[in-house]
Amino acid sequence: MKVILFGATGMVGQGVLRECLLDPDVTGVLSVARNTTGQKHDKLRELLHQDFSDFSSLERELTGYDACFFCLGVSSAGMSESDYARVTYGFTLAAATVLVRVNPQMTFVYVSGAGTDSSEKGRAMWARVKGRTENALLALPFKAAFMFRPGFIQPMHGIVSKTKLYRALYVVAAPLLPSIKALFPAAVTTTERVGRAMLAVARRGSQKTLLGNADINELAASQRAPSA
Repeated sequence: MKVILFGATGMVGQGVLRECLLDPDVTGVLSVARNTTGQKHDKLRELLHQDFSDFSSLERELTGYDACFFCLGVSSAGMSESDYARVTYGFTLAAATVLVRVNPQMTFVYVSGAGTDSSEKGRAMWARVKGRTENALLALPFKAAFMFRPGFIQPMHGIVSKTKLYRALYVVAAPLLPSIKALFPAAVTTTERVGRAMLAVARRGSQKTLLGNADINELAASQRAPSA
């Protein structure tokens, strides 16, 4: 399986990249990003691209892949709806419309978020924009498309969020995680589980197109753990 990964330098993307590189069934990973991951691996190829509103010039580079894991995203804090939509909706659909044209048999997996508003009419700006993005992706003629809606994601294996607010949240939440996991196991997933769950749906699909933490954790548990 050959995978395209967007957002490999972010917290979720780092976790997904790790699982892809460890998985023996993944023969190649193409990271599309503005900056290098800083990693070296026989499976990994990096394609640096600055204009995320237009990927048309990269069609040849993006052809021949089985799955796309789209982990690129930004916090909506302090952003206007138009600016947030430009990144969240605009960048995602710019990539997806090119990918579906050159890889119609591709499985596309998008990292959305718990609370996303499929009606696109709710009060929360970020949830409306995420819902609009999900709906547009599901309307494209991919072989399959899955929307991951994780809630709290625990970073694993030394991975650290690039967002200062999130880093502070993880520090505060760390002592509480064992209790939260014990009482509410579906409330928490991890970067490792997200990566493994993406590989699971790329391999064999899922009856659900919208997958929350419980679904992600169940899919991850069904995967054979790779050798680190």
